[in-house]
Amino acid sequence: MNTVYLQLGSNLGEREQLISAAVQEISEHVGKVNVRSQIYESNPWRVDGQEHYLNQLIEVKTLLSAEETLATILKIELDLGRVRIEKWGERLIDIDIIFFNNEIIETPDLCIPHKHMHERNFVLAPLNEIAPDFIHPKYNKTVSQLFNQSKDTEKVVEYAV
Repeated sequence: MNTVYLQLGSNLGEREQLISAAVQEISEHVGKVNVRSQIYESNPWRVDGQEHYLNQLIEVKTLLSAEETLATILKIELDLGRVRIEKWGERLIDIDIIFFNNEIIETPDLCIPHKHMHERNFVLAPLNEIAPDFIHPKYNKTVSQLFNQSKDTEKVVEYAV
């Protein structure tokens, strides 16, 4: 059984409902959702003029490989209305693989751990909530250490439902 950490984000439409729908689809097609962080709200990363993002991090137990997980979440994004137009563009739903077990995978289609996760508080805050002691396989630091050492100055707050 594999453990995968997925980051869910949305800054268009009914953000909360889209994240909830993504969690449901993931539980049906990827595996058992073991743990869910609170939902957090943050400014868009490196972009101005967009709506705030809602983000949630989930831990999933799956029999799928990393590649199969990627293919499945890309299909879920499409099914929920995701259209890829521009890098860092607005999106109805975004699902990223942050960690897959403690594996390091670098292919043209897949980079695990997520290559920018350690630079982004909107990933680190919810990940620190559910897996503070998970050790980043490349940097050999816990999520808590990465979060405490983050140079990201963007504010990330728990979303009031």
